[in-house]
Amino acid sequence: MKSDAFGRFHPAVCFLYFVGAIGFGVVIQHPAYAAAGCIGAACYYLVLRGRAAWKRVLSLLPIFALLSVINPLFNTAGSRVLFFVFGRPYTWEALCYGMAIAAVFVVMMLWFSCYNLVMTSDKFTSLFGNLIPALSLLLVMVLRMIPSFLRKASQIQHARQSIGKSVGEGSRISEKIRHGMTVLSALTDWALEGSVVTADSMRARGYGTARRTNFQIYRMTAADWTLLVLIVLLAAAVLLAGGTAAAYTPVLSIEPLTWGFAAYCLYVLIPTALHVKEAVLWRISISKI
Repeated sequence: MKSDAFGRFHPAVCFLYFVGAIGFGVVIQHPAYAAAGCIGAACYYLVLRGRAAWKRVLSLLPIFALLSVINPLFNTAGSRVLFFVFGRPYTWEALCYGMAIAAVFVVMMLWFSCYNLVMTSDKFTSLFGNLIPALSLLLVMVLRMIPSFLRKASQIQHARQSIGKSVGEGSRISEKIRHGMTVLSALTDWALEGSVVTADSMRARGYGTARRTNFQIYRMTAADWTLLVLIVLLAAAVLLAGGTAAAYTPVLSIEPLTWGFAAYCLYVLIPTALHVKEAVLWRISISKI
């Protein structure tokens, strides 16, 4: 992950920003807001991952198209019928609703990917470790569970392959199922043993019995307070301005945009704008040497 300007702000500011970005992305299904959310999240993910992010971003496009096309097959509500599939109407309104739902899914995938890269376990526990020590530890373990499981599953498969117990392309389905169950069993044993070791280790260290210290001390600075005020003002503007409602079925009804849309665009582009500002200042400082 590249070092970015937004990720160096106080964890409370970053956490509040992601809460707002993810909350707006889930609640607001207006097509303009959904498009702006996708662009803002994709830009920030590209800032964090660089060229490696293009594969992830582009892989979401087929998912978006698939979810959009599938929805009218189950939801037949709508007044404008495009054609019939097995005697069921395929409506324009249902297709638009499917696109809105797919956009929400894409926005969530991108924002949560950015969240996992910015809000590390140390930042999360520094915020909630003293308030809810047990729950904060549980959330950190859950958030890191899937990446850890994928890495461990790959290690187990490579270990079985090195001793000649892997399956090839010509293997039978029963052999592939047996191989998968073996890997899953080993992965489950590793996860259960790891949870017991983690619990014993944290209990031996007295976790949750007293106020904990952090590996890194975070203090609110003037820049943090300024960004926090900006985030709150932009979020309030989006909520108060209106123009975010959109109904797709049975009749398509989308409210016209207001000045709140401009506030939302500024909100989702804050991390990218901070990175661009820092890059420009860095270029200027280099040119003066």
